[in-house]
Amino acid sequence: MLSWALMFLVVALVAAVLGFGGIAGTAVSIAKFIFFVAIALFVISAIMHVVRGRSV
Repeated sequence: MLSWALMFLVVALVAAVLGFGGIAGTAVSIAKFIFFVAIALFVISAIMHVVRGRSV
């Protein structure tokens, strides 16, 4: 999922360099959204791992 965020960030940077401001802004917004979703899923996963403990 973080690779998608990185891909949208690269698209945004290329679009910004080429002068496509609207596309660059949209791509940055999408990249931010995907990044925060990935972070939230990581935190939830870490909490679930701690709550469950180690299964033997």
